[in-house]
Amino acid sequence: MSEPLRIALAGLGTVGGGVIRLIEANADLIARRAGRPIVITTVSARNRDKDRGFDVSRYAWEDDMVILGERPDVDVVVELVGGADGPALALARTTFEAGKALVTANKAMIAHHGVELATKAEAAKVALKFEAAVAGGIPVIKGLKEGVAANEIARVYGILNGTCNYILSTMEDTGRDFADVLAEAQAKGYAEADPTFDIDGIDAAHKLSILSSIAFGTAVDFKPVLATGIRRVLAADIAQADALGYYIRLIGMAETETDAAGNRRLFQRVHPHLVHRDHPLAHVDGATNAVVAEGNFVGRLLFQGAGAGDGPTASAVVADLIDIARGDIGAPFSIPVAELDRAAPAEVGHRTGKAYIRFTVADRPGVLAEITAAMRDAGVSIESLIQKGGADAAPVMVSMVTHEGPESAIAEALRLLDGSPVLAEPPLVMHILGE
Repeated sequence: MSEPLRIALAGLGTVGGGVIRLIEANADLIARRAGRPIVITTVSARNRDKDRGFDVSRYAWEDDMVILGERPDVDVVVELVGGADGPALALARTTFEAGKALVTANKAMIAHHGVELATKAEAAKVALKFEAAVAGGIPVIKGLKEGVAANEIARVYGILNGTCNYILSTMEDTGRDFADVLAEAQAKGYAEADPTFDIDGIDAAHKLSILSSIAFGTAVDFKPVLATGIRRVLAADIAQADALGYYIRLIGMAETETDAAGNRRLFQRVHPHLVHRDHPLAHVDGATNAVVAEGNFVGRLLFQGAGAGDGPTASAVVADLIDIARGDIGAPFSIPVAELDRAAPAEVGHRTGKAYIRFTVADRPGVLAEITAAMRDAGVSIESLIQKGGADAAPVMVSMVTHEGPESAIAEALRLLDGSPVLAEPPLVMHILGE
């Protein structure tokens, strides 16, 4: 076999430990598949003395991880620290400047700085790989870059955050409300102490922007992604959806469209959806991730599996290392940076579909008349409407499903109702994903 591929590993947390254990457990198999051994020579983390369940003294140690790429005994740097900026970004830049390859699980860094880093990698003629940044152990990036490379992708969408999916499916199974299930998820380690990035849709938006770039050949751009999380979803919403034949899932969706002037535009949105029971995403529960890609020749493909955890994410990291050991550099986003399309964000108002709208209102005469009048004046057609009474003078829940129509009409109806004394809180809108 050829000389070993020498790895420096930045970050020895859950995933970093998983990478070390995987490389050690499957060393012979990995060497056969890669064509040469893959060995870790150097590591770096915040605390050298922490008990991690494995012997760190077997490897050289760097207190300053930013200089890992400059070491002469390193061919590839694996960055598992996280964060869009700071030391992770400094390490990535230093690695490419030193002419070394980089493997990362850092979805925030790729979403915010992917074009810059891909440009540096291409200039240095080295690999930038980030399979582990999206959907953990699911090979969705490889699937889009290689498996459907000959297809024009119409849409890519899916369940991209396991924490949110665990919360929603647990609410679904138990009838408990969001805050209660979130606390349980935190206690079990499924949710962070500060869950903002997960439950507000930011984590999923990072992943969606990366998938969009690879699927459509566009420059990765996180800023235009519209993100709404799940913190306002009630157990009553889930029960209502179930009665209508739907489950609620946080869906990231991206597709391209052509505007009136013939310019290509990119739609990217993370939003809780009602998903029809007949759709494959409806039955993805727990902390599982799933991605659907629709190609013009291959049809609909579903990628599903564990979206996080030490084993699945480490598997994706080491798969990237095996590709590099084989000599696979390739364009990080499948197309060279200079050829990536700088598509402008799409307008959302003209998009059509059905929606679920929940109002929390004062229990008094005339409330339904005011809501339905606003819908009528905005041109929103109501398919079904249910009002559930409350105790005494407590606010009540009014929920409706609209007929298919433009999103701009719903926005106009809510504008007409804005500030109305009948509303106890802002309405919740969830779009409906069909069969």
